[in-house]
Amino acid sequence: MNELSRIGEPEDYNLLTDSDFRGMVRSWVEASYPPDIRNPPKRLHWSENKVWYFKLAEKGWLCPAWPREYGGMGLSSAKQLILIEEFERHGCARTNDHGVVMVGPLLIQHGTEEQKRHYLPKILTGEYIWCQGYSEPNAGSDLAALRTEAVLDGDHYVINGQKIWTTLAQDANWIFCLVRTDKTAKKQEGISFLLIPMDTPGITIRPIITIDMHDEFCETFFDNVRVPAANLVGQVNKGWTMAKALLGFERIFIGAPKQSQYALARLKQLASRMGVWEDAEFQDRYTRLRLDLADLRDLHATYVDLVRRGETLGPDVSQLKIWQTELFHRITEFSLEIAGENGALLEPMEGNRELHPSGLYLQARPATIYGGSNEIQRNIIAKNVLDLPDR
Repeated sequence: MNELSRIGEPEDYNLLTDSDFRGMVRSWVEASYPPDIRNPPKRLHWSENKVWYFKLAEKGWLCPAWPREYGGMGLSSAKQLILIEEFERHGCARTNDHGVVMVGPLLIQHGTEEQKRHYLPKILTGEYIWCQGYSEPNAGSDLAALRTEAVLDGDHYVINGQKIWTTLAQDANWIFCLVRTDKTAKKQEGISFLLIPMDTPGITIRPIITIDMHDEFCETFFDNVRVPAANLVGQVNKGWTMAKALLGFERIFIGAPKQSQYALARLKQLASRMGVWEDAEFQDRYTRLRLDLADLRDLHATYVDLVRRGETLGPDVSQLKIWQTELFHRITEFSLEIAGENGALLEPMEGNRELHPSGLYLQARPATIYGGSNEIQRNIIAKNVLDLPDR
């Protein structure tokens, strides 16, 4: 066994039948999940969700997609979907998971052995909590236009610039960052990938209050921040290749059916409460959404299986992000439509904290933008999959 593995050989959950695995997951989640953070209406901060993170880590279920030799579960795509479904069914909160779903898979593929030994165990223990330093004020959808600069000075890089929409940066103690290390190269070139401690002198974090009065996003400023050159992942000026790989991971994660599954379940509850569940027109629209969700689940399973087999994700993965986020839009718009006056509430409906039509609607608004806007994703598919001309 690899020395990064958990102590003791973990059970190979893939040998269980789907039914047995589902039953085991459901029983453990019901017995272990903290009841006070069930079905949270907003993204929770580390101080609120870390108890769940630690429970998953202790159980060995924190990293379902990681290979077992690195402390993951090594789950098949089918088993991962079951895990997601059971977490969703119980109303489990999303943790601060950038290390789990992005940094970890990247290091497993591109990191040095020393980097794997250092960083992966600290993700598993929650010692290192990560945020993502990609987008900038003038480099969001066009990420390759980033201008945050890293200049090599001896055995350190000196970083200056700004990142924006840094999710939960105020909770993180590390940031993985795209920086420009060659200003003379083409914009997709001359970019490198750095791992940066958030307590490094010169880093300033400024929370951004969103339309639903939440501080999930932040601005992050770098003023002569010095980072050891050993924190570079991969080759200098070759970070764009790894960034695209991470964006593929991110689009698989954003494209997971969890948001739409949750929203559709709430739509069913809301319809019963509002007395429209038996309405023929409602049933027609609801069934269309349910079938769209079934298609999404199958598509997501296809890409999860590619990642698990270690195959390279192609540009076609963008369709997953488009499908999920636009389905999430449609479901929440329908919910708001049948909610009546309840659609104007800033808090959950009385008597059922899971019913919060306006909250879900507002959560769905930015989903088509973050992780690469859907307009850009369609351009990627048109150019790189369908081979359509630029004009």
